[in-house]
Amino acid sequence: MLRIYQNTYRRTAKKAVVYSTKVACCNHSTLCGITSHPRRPQDSGSSNSNGRHRRHEEFLLAGNPARGWQMPPPSRGYGMLVVRILRGALKLRYIVLGGAIGGGVSLSKKYEDWKDGLPDFKWLEDAMPQGERWSQFSRNLIEVGSLVKNAIEVAKDDLKAKTTVAALGITSDESRKKYEKLQSQVETLQTEIMNVQIKYQKELEKMEKENRELRQQYLILKTNKKTTAKKIKKSLIDMYSEVLDELSGYDTGYTMADHLPRVVVVGDQSSGKTSVLESIAKARIFPRGSGEMMTRAPVKVTLAEGPYHVAQFRDSDREYDLTKESDLQDLRRDVEFRMKASVRGGKTVSNEVIAMTVKGPGLQRMVLVDLPGIISTMTVDMASDTKDSIHQMTKHYMSNPNAIILCIQDGSVDAERSNVTDLVMQCDPLGRRTIFVLTKVDLAEELADPDRIRKILSGKLFPMKALGYYAVVTGRGRKDDSIDAIRQYEEDFFKNSKLFHRRGVIMPHQVTSRNLSLAVSDRFWKMVRETIEQQADAFKATRFNLETEWKNNFPRLRESGRDELFDKAKGEILDEVVTLSQISAKKWDDALSTKLWEKLSNYVFESIYLPAAQSDSFNTMVDIKLRQWAEQALPAKSVEAGWEALQQEFISLMERSKKAQDHDGIFDQLKSAVVDEAIRRHSWEDKAIDMLRVIQLNTLEDRFVHDKQEWDSAVKFLESSVNAKLVQTEETLAQMFGPGQMRRLTHWQYLTQDQQKRRSVKNELDKILKNDTKHLPTLTHDELTTVRKNLQRDNVDVDTDYIRQTWFPVYRKHFLQQALQRAKDCRKAYYLYTQQGAECEISCSDVVLFWRIQQVIKITGNALRQQVINREARRLDKEIKAVLDEFSDDEEKKGYLLTGKRVLLAEELIKVRQIQEKLEEFINSLNQEK
Repeated sequence: MLRIYQNTYRRTAKKAVVYSTKVACCNHSTLCGITSHPRRPQDSGSSNSNGRHRRHEEFLLAGNPARGWQMPPPSRGYGMLVVRILRGALKLRYIVLGGAIGGGVSLSKKYEDWKDGLPDFKWLEDAMPQGERWSQFSRNLIEVGSLVKNAIEVAKDDLKAKTTVAALGITSDESRKKYEKLQSQVETLQTEIMNVQIKYQKELEKMEKENRELRQQYLILKTNKKTTAKKIKKSLIDMYSEVLDELSGYDTGYTMADHLPRVVVVGDQSSGKTSVLESIAKARIFPRGSGEMMTRAPVKVTLAEGPYHVAQFRDSDREYDLTKESDLQDLRRDVEFRMKASVRGGKTVSNEVIAMTVKGPGLQRMVLVDLPGIISTMTVDMASDTKDSIHQMTKHYMSNPNAIILCIQDGSVDAERSNVTDLVMQCDPLGRRTIFVLTKVDLAEELADPDRIRKILSGKLFPMKALGYYAVVTGRGRKDDSIDAIRQYEEDFFKNSKLFHRRGVIMPHQVTSRNLSLAVSDRFWKMVRETIEQQADAFKATRFNLETEWKNNFPRLRESGRDELFDKAKGEILDEVVTLSQISAKKWDDALSTKLWEKLSNYVFESIYLPAAQSDSFNTMVDIKLRQWAEQALPAKSVEAGWEALQQEFISLMERSKKAQDHDGIFDQLKSAVVDEAIRRHSWEDKAIDMLRVIQLNTLEDRFVHDKQEWDSAVKFLESSVNAKLVQTEETLAQMFGPGQMRRLTHWQYLTQDQQKRRSVKNELDKILKNDTKHLPTLTHDELTTVRKNLQRDNVDVDTDYIRQTWFPVYRKHFLQQALQRAKDCRKAYYLYTQQGAECEISCSDVVLFWRIQQVIKITGNALRQQVINREARRLDKEIKAVLDEFSDDEEKKGYLLTGKRVLLAEELIKVRQIQEKLEEFINSLNQEK
């Protein structure tokens, strides 16, 4: 490279000198002895001219010492300057080029060293999920979000319409009906919104669970060690709450669940019982309503002491920070939402328990159940059985002999208006487990006589008895007051109240929510210690009886609950889906071809073959009919046939699995429901129809049979198809004309009057076909008249429609027999057909038609097979997985599909075993605390 640039430099320098000498020569032509003449075009490239110039240059370079002349210094200096500039530019180019190349090599080497020094992140490919799972996650979120948004917008519009009608003050009957209709629509939309929110909440919780599992897998794989999770020691109240949660899911017919202690909060509506519970929990966790029923379902609140003031639902992992107003609002909204979601079928209250845990500094450990308030009068928007339902629910919880009844009485109303005291007295007449609480004492002080309050708190006003009587103040009637402000107001009130003057009528330990919570907690734990051993023994005996019954009925089977059985059935179904993708291509081709011809055969005969046979130009009519068919009905029918073939193969796989030796019939109902639901949801891709249309049109354009093998196959296809149609036609004729003479003799059968008439008509029609074997498919008027007259001679009177009905199957049989004969004649006519084409002596247009149809079926079956293997089987797999996921979250559906004595007994045994183990664990921890 350097040598090339040096040569270039020398040539450039030489040219520069020559150029300067030429300039000097032109200025001093007399000194050189050369006359300057204009160059002619024909001499411009001559060798003589080049030689003269070359000698001239040598003369100038050598100088002329005889005359003493030298080249002028300015011209030579100019040439040398050009040479220096060129040389500097070339040097700069070398430097830049070399630096770029060297720097690039060095940078590449450093990058490779840095890359080799990085840790190996290939384990992330196994730890992190596939892209399809994340895309499904995002699609679910987008879909649920859009549903919620649309439903809320529609509800807002209908609410606006309702408000507008009410604001106009319309009182006419018609307008009132419209208003009621709008109101019903609003209620319907609210129900839909609630259902969508439930679906969204379930999906969100499911995704949170998956996220935690993925994160745990990520951490385990990252450390590449088997990490053992540290067992966190649970508190006593948490363990006891888990026992109650297990019991709440146990069979309601088994009353053992009601024998464990818990604090039942009862009272009249708006008596302040929810406020008492909030004061004990030190947080405003329940929604508020002015005179409206807010508590619509039992709410189990487990109070526990902890470093942070937080709340959490039993079936959710979210923690609500009760020191933040935003979290408190979210918690109240979720409680209200869960209450409304638990009310179904037009009911006002529900028995479904909403379980939550509240932890915080200074909280007394106990389990409380807040029940709907007792009402004396129902409003128009309540269900007709609301009052009775609340009474039954309250009695059910209070009838537990170990339940502590926290009876709430409103101190601002007359005691005679109380409904709750009578119920409490019925369930606990001796008052051994009742604690009476008088609320709104600040209002009662202004309205009632102090002596009356003294009688209430001493147990002398009401006939009911109680372990203790307490007075509390749960607020000043302001919704925005915090618990700290309410408790401070309560303490200030009791300090300054005239009830605590020198002649105070009540004792200090009977007031404030703090003293109440201490007393309730103390009584709760005392009841737990007295009764827990007895309950554990009862469950131990129940477990023994159930285990004995299981061994006697199912000695070789393990007790598997519904969840375990569902997982096993899910694995078997997914295995069958995998088997579906392993079916051979030949088997798919056979199944698809059979299903396609089954779908298309009737149209081919009735709409193409027979109409074309009636026309004078068979081939032209066939081309028109085939093109119309391919452009309209054929692609959709093909997709339908493909979907039915896929469905049939999958169902046949499921049926074959039932014949296996290790088959468990308990899964059959579940499998059938999953498959039916997945098939109902699945649909073929829309673009498949357009693709098939193009393929089928191109295939039908081919009208020439390519080789003898295809010709023989088409003849065989024609014969089998015609024979199948001929069998069907003969069955129709047998029904129409009755049994033959031999069958009548051997089976003692007789002809009906109609069958005798049909036979007479058939005899006349056979004469027509015998005289004209190429008769047209329809009868002329003269022929119909002739047949009628001939029948009348035999005393058979029929109309023309009756004759036409008989003619149709008779002619069909005649035509099919002729077609079958033509097919036999064409078996060896292939070479004659290739030489003469359409003008062949033997008419083989039928064979060509069925060859074209056979090719369409073959090409369509191949395309459908590729779609099934590449797309539809996978899409069906996704549908089945989606259905299985939905069924797994639906306990009611699982209970319906997985049932029987074996399942019910296993479920009960597993549940009792879990409860008994948790009770023993709780008792051990309780004894250690003692």
